[in-house]
Amino acid sequence: KTKFSVALQPIPADEKTDPLLRVDDHMITETGIDRATFLIAPNVGEALKALTSIASGGELSRVILALKALLAKSDSVETVVFDEVDSGIGGGVAEAVGKKLATLAKHHQVICITHLPQIAKFGKQHFRISKKVSSGRTRTSIQLLNDKDRYKEIARMLGGEKITQKTLAHARELLEQ
Repeated sequence: KTKFSVALQPIPADEKTDPLLRVDDHMITETGIDRATFLIAPNVGEALKALTSIASGGELSRVILALKALLAKSDSVETVVFDEVDSGIGGGVAEAVGKKLATLAKHHQVICITHLPQIAKFGKQHFRISKKVSSGRTRTSIQLLNDKDRYKEIARMLGGEKITQKTLAHARELLEQ
């Protein structure tokens, strides 16, 4: 099991900083008086270490998911947005993240932007976001997918632009699990 801790320390004032206010050798800046250090032990038997020094993209994604899930429980948050929470993960970890998002969605509206079919399969509604350049400008469009188009989109996420019978079958299997 992953262990997680947060340590708050006053930001020390020194000659290299430009504080807004100094108080007892500590400074108050536009971001406050404390410096938060997130500590994590992602593997059993390891000591807590600063998240900034050891975390991979996947670990950061999982920490963000865990923090947002905790905040959603303690706050009266109705909608939680995850923009590419799949960064640095795949396979079984992506499926675990998808399950966590689905659990969170039982009590909150969850909007999740993902590139992974293992996460997308858990959605109740599936939108496709597309970008194209027109007249020198990027245009973004969003389309709600029906069941047939959702199968095709999951197949595209699995196999790329060329959708085959095998990728469609894999998409169907994924969505029916």
